[in-house]
This record gives sequence, C-alpha cells and structure tokens, in this order.
Amino acid sequence: MPEPDQPRVAVLGIGADGWSGLTDEARSRVRDAEVLLGGDRHLRLVPDLPGQVRRPWPRPLADGLGPLLAEHEGRRVVALASGDPFVSGIGTTLVRLLGADRLDVLPTVSSVALARARMGWSAESCAVVTTVGRDPHAVLRELAPDRRVLVLSSDADTPATLAALLVDRGYGATGMTVLGDLGADDESRVAATAESWSGTVPALNVVALELCGPLVGSWVAGLPDDAFEHDGQLTKRDLRASALARLAPQPGQLLWDVGAGAGSVGIEWLRAHPTCAAVAVEADPDRLARAARNAARLGVPRLQTAGGRAPRALADLPAPHAVFVGGGATAPGLLDLCRARLRPGGRLVVHGVTLETEALLAAAYAEHGGELTRLAVEHAAPIGSFTGWTPARTVTQWSWSKP
Repeated sequence: MPEPDQPRVAVLGIGADGWSGLTDEARSRVRDAEVLLGGDRHLRLVPDLPGQVRRPWPRPLADGLGPLLAEHEGRRVVALASGDPFVSGIGTTLVRLLGADRLDVLPTVSSVALARARMGWSAESCAVVTTVGRDPHAVLRELAPDRRVLVLSSDADTPATLAALLVDRGYGATGMTVLGDLGADDESRVAATAESWSGTVPALNVVALELCGPLVGSWVAGLPDDAFEHDGQLTKRDLRASALARLAPQPGQLLWDVGAGAGSVGIEWLRAHPTCAAVAVEADPDRLARAARNAARLGVPRLQTAGGRAPRALADLPAPHAVFVGGGATAPGLLDLCRARLRPGGRLVVHGVTLETEALLAAAYAEHGGELTRLAVEHAAPIGSFTGWTPARTVTQWSWSKP
C-alpha cells in the first residue's frame, strides 16, 4: 500500500473526440489537477485552466519520466493517455515506476476496440501488434494466409512501411484498411492492397490487415533452413526442432543462444510467444549482424545481440531461463557457468559434433544426469541417375534441467 503522504496519480484515457468524450468524473479530475501530463496531442484536447501546470511527456521517455514525476511529487497529478492506458499506452510504464497502488486509472474505449467494431472483427479472430516505439518488422511474425491483424501505428508513415514489408514477403495482395482518428467527428477510412498502397492518412491511425500470401513457415519449431541467411553456421532444421522441444519456450522467459551463428535457435524461441526474450551471443561480428537481419525478416526484431566469446561475453547478461550452446562448448568453464546462472527450473541444451565435445557432454551427463542423445539425420539426394541417402554429421545433444 502507498504511504499516507504519497498522493495518487490519476491516469485518464482520452479518445480522439477529446473533452466531449470524457466522463463527468474524468473532467472533474482534469479540472482539479495541479499538474497535467500527456502527449502534445492529448494536452491540446482539453481546455486550458488557469494556474495548471502542463507538461508533455519527455523524450526519450524512459530517461525523463522518472525525473518528471519526481519534480511534481506531492502535487495532484493527472496523466492523459490514448483510450485504454494499458493498450500500448503509458499505464504500463507508470505502474513500473510507481506501482499500481499509486495509480487511479480511468480508461475509455481503446482504439483497438473501435477498430474491431468498425471492421466487424471479434477479439478472438484477430491479433494486435503495436509499432508505437517499436520496430514494425514485428508484424511479420504474424504472417499466415487469411490471418487478421490490427496494427497500432506510430505515425502517418506506418501504413506505407507496412505495405513495403508485406510486398517484400510475398504478401502484396493483403487487404489494408487504415482507420484514422477513430472516434473523432472527422474519422476516416482508406482501403487498398499492400501492393497498391499510396494513401495519405492521419498520424493517429490503426491498420487492419487481412493477410493474403504464402506459407512462410510453421508456428512450431523447425523453420526451413532457407528461411535464414547463413554462411553454413546454422543449427539445421531437424536438430533445431529437437533442441527447442527441450528448451521449452515459455511466455516472458529469456534464452541465451550461445555461439548463435545465424541466430536460428534464438529466433525460433522468440517466435514462440510475443513476450519471449533472447540474446544471441556470437564472436563473429558478421554473423551477429546476419542474426539480427534474420530476426527482423522473421518478425522478431527484438532479438538482442552480444558480441564476444563465451564465457566472458555472458558475464553481464541477465540470468536466463534457458540456454542453448550450439558451438564452443569446450571453452573452459562455459558449461559450469551456464548451469550456475540458470534460474531454478531452467533448461540447458548443448550440441556437439567433435569427439572432444562428445566426451565433455558424456562426462556432464555422468555427473549431472539429464538426457544424452545422438541425432543422425539423412536426406535423400541424387546419386548419379538414382537417389540415395546423404548423412549429415551426427550431433550429440545433452539436455539438462535445473532443479
């Protein structure tokens, strides 16, 4: 519970209809505020009040918000937010800084709810992706034929950016409906396909996508190898699927992808859920850059990268829920460090193709238990005018879970 001398901060949702759309309680809160915070657009939507201090959100927000709130500590503060403050809004950030007990939140109808109403889409029939302060490549994670996606735009240029991304991935036939200034008297609607998009829209808009294009890969582990740009340093499809089955991605959890190469394991971990996090650790800077490109193209631009050799490169990383070691397992102390840094219940999966690594993994299995598996994969390929089996290198896999 907040201390008795700590005033609460009111967080009010406001729509494009502005002052007229606020409830009596919300208007009373605004009138009573000593300090009014919000985006420039939000502050313009409410009438000026004598003696009231008005402050726009600082830029960058992450660095300036704490000092701004501290500056007005002890005063009656009201923060304005778009629609529902917890739908890609300031509410989450304020909870992180102040705690939920310090906030009184009065939401109004969100732009997501209005967009669904205009399109006639049920909540369960569509996904929602925000590009507000985020890389728009995240929309590419949702690519699937006939899928519906609502995209919260960051500005008037977002629809054109999305159209270009969709065309690049073979989704040019996707229907795009751009809903501008939802809830305002001058609400607008512009429809086109991604490949024909050329519209001019308001800065405040939501893009409704009716996706039309090819399969780009499974939603379970095991994307085709050619989905990744690589120089041969790639955990191949069947081995990747086996590793990820044991790494067991969970919402909100962090993976270290050590010796990441093309980043395929970390990328598929991220694709499992929008809240998953992953760090690709790789000594080769060209491969690290390639992993970042692969992540953006496959819809998970939030892949973090850490250059350097393990175990030294792991020293400052947050404790993981899972670790995959795809290369360099024989580095002195690496496996012991990974086991020690894993959170309780964490999973470790290590692949090896050399006799030296295999011996190391056999010893780790003997000492710590877990599961030791040899994976041999063969693919049919031409042999002259016939077809035969071409074996890949056999991989030894050790997986272990921390109690």
